[in-house]
Amino acid sequence: MADLKGSKTEENLKAALAGESQARVKYEFYASQAKKDGYVEIKEIFQESSDNEKEHAKIWFKLLNGGKVPDTLTNLADAAAGENYEWTVMYKEFAETAREEGFDDIAALFDAAGATEKAHEDRYNALSDKIKADKVFKKDEEIAWKCNNCGYIHYGKEAPEVCPLCDHPQAHFRKQDTSYI
Repeated sequence: MADLKGSKTEENLKAALAGESQARVKYEFYASQAKKDGYVEIKEIFQESSDNEKEHAKIWFKLLNGGKVPDTLTNLADAAAGENYEWTVMYKEFAETAREEGFDDIAALFDAAGATEKAHEDRYNALSDKIKADKVFKKDEEIAWKCNNCGYIHYGKEAPEVCPLCDHPQAHFRKQDTSYI
């Protein structure tokens, strides 16, 4: 296949990805409203369409990325960069414009969204650091690890390679949340 970089087809793929992504989110909102309005069948149709739009978006996304979804470290870096742009430039400029036009309430929402995007960037960077330091499934102290598939709890510095109860791989373990205690 010819190189897409700089082509009109690349622009079209980006536009298709953006359009399908926006339609997916919009249909999610419509599905929620249909359910609230008492139309469960219509909710399910909107949900099905939303799922279809996601699959269409995935096709365009993969074509823009060499036929695949990039690896997790690459995705975390890309996500962090996107969030950084949103809180350092985009929402800052949007809030400024809204204030200039007298929409202080909307400016406050843009500011709040920007603060949230900063937290997202920080989270993605922290997760990237955990992967690089091999600390996703290993801790310096003994903790409770929970299998998200079956609920089995393992105590140790490392999550087990395989859950002894349901046989799911280590990828299904995470630090047990005890914030409810």
